[in-house]
Order: sequence, then C-alpha cells, then structure tokens
Amino acid sequence: MPPSSAPGQTVARTPPPCRRLRVVVTAPVLLLLVASGVRAQDAPATSPSPTVAAPEAKAPSPAAPDSPRASLRAYLEAGRGARWEKAASFLELAPGEAAEGPELARRLKAVLDRNVWFDLDEVSGDPDGNAADGLPPGVDEIARIRDAKGQDAPVRLVKRGAGEEAAWLFSSRTVARVDGWYGEIPGRWALELLPEPLLRPGPGEILWWQWAAIPLLVLVSWLLALPLRRLTVRAMRSASGRTETTWDDVVIERLRSPILDGWLLAAFALLLPLLQLYEPAHELLRKGIRALALILVVWTAERIVDVVESAVGASRWALERKEARALVRLGARVLKVLILGVAAVTVLALLGYPVASILAGLGLGGLAFALAAQKTVENLFGAFSIAVDRPLREGDFVKVDDVLGTVEAVGLRSTRLRTLDRTLVTIPNGQLADMRIESLTERDRLRLATTIGLVYETTEAQMRQVLEGVEGLLRSHPKIWPDVVVVRFSGFAASSLDIEVACWFQTTDWLEFLAIRQEVLLGFMGIVESAGSSMAFPTRTVHLVAGGATPPPGTEKAA
Repeated sequence: MPPSSAPGQTVARTPPPCRRLRVVVTAPVLLLLVASGVRAQDAPATSPSPTVAAPEAKAPSPAAPDSPRASLRAYLEAGRGARWEKAASFLELAPGEAAEGPELARRLKAVLDRNVWFDLDEVSGDPDGNAADGLPPGVDEIARIRDAKGQDAPVRLVKRGAGEEAAWLFSSRTVARVDGWYGEIPGRWALELLPEPLLRPGPGEILWWQWAAIPLLVLVSWLLALPLRRLTVRAMRSASGRTETTWDDVVIERLRSPILDGWLLAAFALLLPLLQLYEPAHELLRKGIRALALILVVWTAERIVDVVESAVGASRWALERKEARALVRLGARVLKVLILGVAAVTVLALLGYPVASILAGLGLGGLAFALAAQKTVENLFGAFSIAVDRPLREGDFVKVDDVLGTVEAVGLRSTRLRTLDRTLVTIPNGQLADMRIESLTERDRLRLATTIGLVYETTEAQMRQVLEGVEGLLRSHPKIWPDVVVVRFSGFAASSLDIEVACWFQTTDWLEFLAIRQEVLLGFMGIVESAGSSMAFPTRTVHLVAGGATPPPGTEKAA
C-alpha cells in the first residue's frame, strides 16, 4: 500500500539531489580522513619510512651507525624522499651497473613497499650484524619475498669496507632479483606513468595518487549504487504490497537513503583493490569501512525507531492515552541515545581504545552505569567485536588459551565450546575478546614434527642412509608440501642420536592426517631397520668396580 494511505503518518522530506550527492560523496571521504589521522597517531614518531609500520609507539633500541638497521633506515629515508642517487649507494652494484643504480634503488623500494613492512627494531643494530642467524659473518637476512611461482627468495644485506668506511649494502644477488620482483608487482603502471610527487606516501601510508583516486572511486560506487538501490526498493515494495499493514511501506521510504549508502559502501569495498594499496593502508581503509558500516546500521536503526514511534503514536492505544504518547516519544529518544552510545563505544573498541575506561570516564552517571552493568556491557561489546572481526564461527575447531573444542554457539553474553571430552565450556565474550584464539579450522595444511632416536652403535654411513631415506620417503609422498622438508641430525642425546623431522602435509582433514602420519612413521621404522640400525630407548650403564680394582676411564670408584 502507498505510504500516503496511512493516517497520521508522514514521511520526511527528501533532500535535493545535488545536496544528497554532496553528502554521499564527502561524508565517507571525511570519515576516512579521520580514520587516517587515528592510524597515523598509532605509528611511532621516529618512523622514517612508509615501509616501517608498528602498531604501538615504542622507543627503538640504539643502533650503531654502521649496523644493518642504520643502513636500512637510511635507504628507506632516501627512498621516501625520492633521493634515488643516495638510495643507490646502499646497493652492491657491479662496476658496469653504476648508471642503473638509481633505477634499481627505485624498483627495490617499490618491491619492498609491496611485499615487506619492516619493524626496524627487529633488524640488527650491531655493527657485525646478527651473529645468531646461522649466516656467514657480514651477511644478514632481513626479509623473504615470494615470487609468482610461490618460491621464497631472501633479501640480504652484506657488510662491505672496514673501519669508518664500513657499510651494509643490499647484496648483489638481491639486486639481481630486483627486476624479476618488480615485473610481478600488480599495478605497476602507476609506478611507471605517474609523476614522482604522486607516488609519495600521504596520511595513513596512502600514496597521493590513491588519495586523489578515492573520491573518483566513491563517485563510481555511487553511480553503481543508484540502480542497485532502485532494484532493492522495487523488490521490497513488491513484498510489502502483499501485506495489509502500512508501516512496512513507510519503512521502505525511510530506508531509501540508507539502502543507497549501503550499496555505495559495498561497491566501494569491492572496488578498493583497484587502488593497489599497501597492506597498512588497506587495513586502515578496511577499518574505516567497518566503522562506516556500523554508522550505517545505526542510521538504519534510528529510522526504523522513527517509524515504530510514529506507528505506535498513531495507534488507538496511544490516541486514547495522552501520557502514553509522551512515553513513546521519550522511549524512542532513549533508544536512539542507547543506539548511538553503543555504536560510539563499539567504534572506539574497533580502533583499539579500552571500552571499560571510556565508560568509567562519563561522570557520575557513567560511573554508576559502569559499576552496575560493566560485565554485561563488556560481554555485549565483546560479542559485537567477535561478530565484526570473526576470529571464530560456529562449527570451528579452536583452541582458546588451554581449552580445545568445537564452537557450538556464539551468543550475546557468552560463547560455548564443546571439548573433546564432550564437556561444555562457557566463556564470557568480554573475556574471549581479550584471549588468545587459535583457529585450527583455518589451517591450510597440517604439520608433522617428530624426533627419531637411533642407538649410539649407529655408524656414520648408517646415519647418512637413514637421513637420505627419511627425506626421500617424505618428498615422494603425494600429500607432502614440498617447499619445506626438514630432516637433520640434530644432536647427541643422553641415550640416542637424534634426528629432527619436520614437514607439512597438504590436508586439513585430521583423520586423514592421522593415517598419513601412521604411514610415514612406519616407513621411518623400515628405513632404520634396512640401514642396520635400531631405535634407541632410555638406558643407563652401571660399572661395578671391585675393591682395589682400577675403574674404567671416565668413572669414579664408589665410596
């Protein structure tokens, strides 16, 4: 039924199209700018490069001027300022490559920005580099980059020179891989065609050309949202036409703008990968989209509250009771305030602010509310956070602290886990949001890690035969993940010669993994037996020395 047929109900005036367009285009951009400001404040003030990202401000440990960290910092600073001649001085170039140095430095910076975001505190600040990384002296590995074929290649610094001339440079092998890495960067056209100022990072580590493209992306999203809104409203009207009530027609008219902005936000999220954002910028905009989605939900809820208020106020029950109409208006206002308050605190929780301290700072009324309902509100916000971040879902097999089980239900107050012993563990959502959640369902492969202990009578040839046989058995298995297979003689234990075995199988089915593990362990036994050795078990040799006899070497006579 048309909304005009409902007596006593009115529909708010629709703003002019140009004004609506201005609101639709500018509001998301302003909100993204605010989100960018929040993110920028989270970064350490001493961060010299967009390639350095840290979630919390912390004082960096001191670094020697001739350390890997100092060289990497200087290279990133030079790259951020587009001083490619200076940046090229940190590359180990062959004599004939000096002219190509600035271009190689620019390409390497683009590769690092796309694949690696350094925490400089994790890079060695010692002049001699990281002595515990297992690499030769004067060589430090600072990152690994995966190419289009799925193979990892190291990014390494090497120390060249001595004394005051000593410096850490990107190794010649790393420089030789730059062109290949650079050729696989998505959106390389922007790096090649746009002027240098537009390629520099702006607020939120978003490049200036990307900032310029965001309003255009919003406009395209709005143009896509218009026909989608039209189809959605038409479908809703078709459904409401089959009912005898009028309030649903009013709801549809009131939700026209939220529906448009909802489609705009969805289209913007789908088009966002076109900007080829770096990971911190992408995460920043994802948080902004979540915040905008929450605001859109609040806007929709408030409009529905307005419709319910009008419907209840126009009912015979309210018309016969004058005080009831005032109560309805008051209830609607209180409900709107609660919706806004819940939304505001939820947004702050998404941005990392402590919810409990915010509630406690709202004055005497906020203090009384926090004391009376702190746990309830905390659990409610925890449920919202779980729903937004989705660290677990119903049916997932997870480990929460020391509890291992299947998620049976995620409620507003608590989440219930069914353990392997078939007991039911209930965890309040407020606590769950702060706990370590490990989702075993999300594993893309399962790991086999074991130690094979051989008897000390095993010879070197037998040990080598066992090592080769075990590794060959694993690599020939059809389910093995071939990138990493570790079979190494790890040490001399008290009663055995230990072989460390670690590998991954490409399955997520636990029962299938158990069968695979059994199969390969039996294969290990056969390899050990065929090599002429055997499995060790804890043993102890006791020498009994008669009185006056000379004890064997390495032993002492018992008193």
